[in-house]
Amino acid sequence: MTFQNYLGKGKRLRYLCLDVTRLGLKTLTGKVITARGVKPVAPILWKRENFWLYGVVEPLSGWHFCQEYAHLNGEDFQQFIDALSLQLGEDIALIQMDQAGAHITNELSWPENLIPVCQPSHSPELNPIERVWEYIKQQLVGEVFTTLDQLRERLKQVLEKITSEQISSLSSYKFILEALFYAASY
Repeated sequence: MTFQNYLGKGKRLRYLCLDVTRLGLKTLTGKVITARGVKPVAPILWKRENFWLYGVVEPLSGWHFCQEYAHLNGEDFQQFIDALSLQLGEDIALIQMDQAGAHITNELSWPENLIPVCQPSHSPELNPIERVWEYIKQQLVGEVFTTLDQLRERLKQVLEKITSEQISSLSSYKFILEALFYAASY
């Protein structure tokens, strides 16, 4: 039996990677190059206001979907997976994710077109979206935001500039692509 027989005509099986990251007013710092003996000076803000960016990426195509939420909890996660389900339409998605409490609570109601696949505990390096989060945060290093609205506006600019090719390049782990191509050959 092929996947097409199982899924039905007109439906695609997609592989997505899901995770959540926190963004806030505390300045992200990084390394800078200066002349020998010159100490770099940069403004840093230590405010602890933040929000959570929930997101998925599709390594094969570079497709991505993100939404901002105020909290990392089961209620907001439910809203995100419901919105994701609507975005996918008739497609069915296997979703790789970690075992964070908000992701695996028994109170979640998974839409029929989303199939969660939990990776082993304490292994964020297995989830390709982690590299996308790193890339996004790298674009914000050294910038000081005094309000969350300023940060949101800058994040919007960063997300608008990211191409599907960049997402695919960041998230296409060799072992994942090999498994997907192997599964597609059956």
